Amino acid sequence: MADNDRPQGLTTTDRPSQAKARDADGSARISTALDTNGEAVPASDGPERTCILSGAKGTRDALIRLALGPDGTVAPDVRAKAGGRGAWIAVDRPTLDKALAKGKLKGALARAFKTSAFHIPDDLGDRITTALERAALDRLGLEARAGALLMGTDKIVDAARKGTVHMLLHARDAGEDGSRRLDQAWRVGGGEARGLVVPATRAILSMALGRENVVHIALIAPAAAARVSHALGRWRSFIGRDDAAEPCESPSRGSSALDNSSEGSGLPDER
Repeated sequence: MADNDRPQGLTTTDRPSQAKARDADGSARISTALDTNGEAVPASDGPERTCILSGAKGTRDALIRLALGPDGTVAPDVRAKAGGRGAWIAVDRPTLDKALAKGKLKGALARAFKTSAFHIPDDLGDRITTALERAALDRLGLEARAGALLMGTDKIVDAARKGTVHMLLHARDAGEDGSRRLDQAWRVGGGEARGLVVPATRAILSMALGRENVVHIALIAPAAAARVSHALGRWRSFIGRDDAAEPCESPSRGSSALDNSSEGSGLPDER
């Protein structure tokens, strides 16, 4: 199996620290991952993969896998669970699109798959974006069901001031005043300067979490924050938004595969 790519998406402020070990063949693998508080979080063992386009290396959890489907169509396998040959990439969306347009991606995939009998869909970049978005939103849903996150401005402010918030998220269409209030409370409690702006609207976050008007989210468990940070980091890095924090934006900026509904809904901030 051909497997390859550079670590994606985690910034210096949100990347869990990792302790490396070596396999019998000398290839690096991640044996333990630690969140920013030193608590262990799940990590993937195994050799490093190499990006077929850039030559950069990273673990399978940090890269994006492309798989060859039964019908010969190249498809994203962001959870790295599909059978058969795989190829790994560690480039952002603009770089991938350029490689596709110039035929570089086709040549790299032919070498990785050891065949030229495959089809690359023109919207491969869109498909990868959608898959990464779904993986990140699914991760938020899992952490919500585990009781590892808070929603509602007042609850988040109280927890942030007490220092129990390990990650703060804002919907991309969150109001500037509401986000500033939460950011300030987080700083008071020893958190970062600003929360992370998720490239999805409140409507999308609400659907993902099964709640009405989800505008702000706080992760209150260190390991959960590390897992969400990783999932969001891969998504944001691919679409070209891998900065740690940024001001809230109007709905006309940023990108999300599902941003078709309820942008600028005018709903009040979640309570």
